[in-house]
Amino acid sequence: MVVKSTLENLGLHPVHVELGEIELQESDISPVKEQLKQELQSFSFDLLDDKKTKTIEKIKNRIVDLVQNKNSHLQITLSDYLTHELHQDYSSLSNLFSEVEGITIEKYYILQKIEKVKELLVYDELTLSEIAFQLNYSSVAYLSNQFKKVTGLTPSHFKKLRTIKRKPLEEL
Repeated sequence: MVVKSTLENLGLHPVHVELGEIELQESDISPVKEQLKQELQSFSFDLLDDKKTKTIEKIKNRIVDLVQNKNSHLQITLSDYLTHELHQDYSSLSNLFSEVEGITIEKYYILQKIEKVKELLVYDELTLSEIAFQLNYSSVAYLSNQFKKVTGLTPSHFKKLRTIKRKPLEEL
C-alpha cells in the first residue's frame, strides 16, 4: 500500500504491485526516478533497476512465499519450481544467485525453512511431525538433522531454551 500510494503521489499509474515487483502503465519513469528512489528509501524500500538484482529478489521472494505459504503442496523439485516461476534456466539462476549472494539457492531455501521451523516451534501449536509434514521434510529425523546443522541445537533443545527464557505469569 505504501509503495502504491508513493507511486500515485508521483503521478505514476501502477497496474500491479506485489512484494518485490511493480508494473506501471508508464514505460519511462526517468523524470521521477530519483524522487521515487528517495521516497521509497524513506520507507526502507529500495528501487531495484538492474536485471541481476531484480532476478535475485524474484528468487528470494518465490522461496519465501514457497516456505511461508505453499511448501507442503510442492510436488516438484525446487529447481523445477523456480524454472517454472521465473521462466529461466535453473543453472543460470543458480550461478547468478551464488555469485551475488555467496550461498547457493538450496542453502538459502534451507535457511528459510529452518527459520520457519523456529517460528513454528516458538508458537508451540504443532508437533515436530506436523512441522516436518508442513514443510515437506521426508522425516522428522531429516528435519532434526538439518535443524542441528544450521543452528547447532536440536529442535527440542531450541524449544526448551525458549521456555527457559519465559517466566510463568505467577512468577512475575
